[in-house]
Amino acid sequence: MKIISGLGNPGREYEEHRHNVGFMVVDALARALKASFTQHKFDADLATASLGGDRVLLLKPQTFMNLSGTAVGGAARFYKVAPEDVLVVHDELDLPFGRLALKLGGGTGGHNGLNSLRESWGEETYGRLRFGIGKPTGPNAKERVVGHVLGGFSGEERKLLPELIDQASAAAQAWATQGMAKAMNALNRRGG
Repeated sequence: MKIISGLGNPGREYEEHRHNVGFMVVDALARALKASFTQHKFDADLATASLGGDRVLLLKPQTFMNLSGTAVGGAARFYKVAPEDVLVVHDELDLPFGRLALKLGGGTGGHNGLNSLRESWGEETYGRLRFGIGKPTGPNAKERVVGHVLGGFSGEERKLLPELIDQASAAAQAWATQGMAKAMNALNRRGG
């Protein structure tokens, strides 16, 4: 079994925020796999699918970003899924908008969802699909980070978003069927 979890915040008011791009990707993945989020367990919405002969649990924590580790860790422990069989899809300030990158393990980079995973689950060697959202530049850039993350995409970004979300969904499927090394080489080589 594998787990693919998108990170985001529950509720309509957050749906279009940059911080919710993990949910957007997992929703697209569910559509591609003809899976529905019909279960609620581990403080998360769940959908199950089959991919490459493996059962895949799609997960959207409903605890808000800074507590999402309880859902991901709870599901991984319950189903006895090793960290390397978990992929977390999240927004990434340190990548330009639209850049996608796969990696195994690493630090949290100050991301509240990844901080929660480390605190609640105690693992850091899970896979990450990083979806670049860029970061503010210029004067007072640091003070504008929260507004950027919790804000909507620009008009130009919204035009590109559907194709990028589909690319991220395909990268998650490649991770599940081909493994991290092959999927990472293919995605990262072409520049996301």
